[in-house]
Amino acid sequence: MRLRAFSAFSCFLWGQAFQAPNSRISTTSKSFYNPSVIKMTEATVVESARASGLALQLDEGTRKSHSVAENTAFVTGFFKGVSSREQFSRLVASLYFVYDCMEEAFDTCPDERVNALDYGSLRRKESLAEDMEFYFGPSWKETVSPSPATKKYMKHIQNVSKSEPYLLVAHQYTRYLGDLFGGQMMGNMARNSLGLHNEGGLGTRFYTFDSIKSTKQFIEEYYTKMNTLNFTEAEKEKIVEEANVVFRLNIELFDELEGNGFVSAIKIAFAAFKDKISGN
Repeated sequence: MRLRAFSAFSCFLWGQAFQAPNSRISTTSKSFYNPSVIKMTEATVVESARASGLALQLDEGTRKSHSVAENTAFVTGFFKGVSSREQFSRLVASLYFVYDCMEEAFDTCPDERVNALDYGSLRRKESLAEDMEFYFGPSWKETVSPSPATKKYMKHIQNVSKSEPYLLVAHQYTRYLGDLFGGQMMGNMARNSLGLHNEGGLGTRFYTFDSIKSTKQFIEEYYTKMNTLNFTEAEKEKIVEEANVVFRLNIELFDELEGNGFVSAIKIAFAAFKDKISGN
């Protein structure tokens, strides 16, 4: 069952890897009377917001600073999580506590630049709370506590929100855009592997963004907004550094999960996936 999910995953990655996200082609047709020419089509190249500004710096900076082996830990970790409901529930629990802490930091953040990227449609705490009740029952708040790696992640968020709150932009970028890019695919993988298709979405609510109709359009608008924010060059560099810290913290979450991932089999596939996220 996991192998079937992996096959679908690989096909998706390779199918998407060669798209060019830094520009898009729009065509407009002009019809006019001419004995020899009936119709002329003009092609206009429109630059994507991902091709400039902080958006480009984040995409470039996070891609270059991680080896394929390190990045594989993300997908490997997901396969560890979907090997059983018990293990997947542990992953859900870690994500709940991280998002609870992260979104609380957004609520109290005094930096308007962070607030500008705090879209309600991206927030995950409520969806994760539904998943927590599905796996752990109605009393889960009294029975489930964060793991050591989760506590470390939470502590880092709290420290950043107090000392340099503008760095929370890196957390928004790394977590939310990753969730959007892979949400539908990962949700389907989990439902297939764990037999959740008859649960009406319960157990995988985290991966569903009901109010975002077009992921591609939303992310383009998100990057456009990001590029309008007034960050200094020094601040942009620190945001990129913080995004890489967030990647490492997430790797540590996955490393806590028990089980074996398909490391050697998915290195190439994940490289393609990371290229898609990073804009290649």
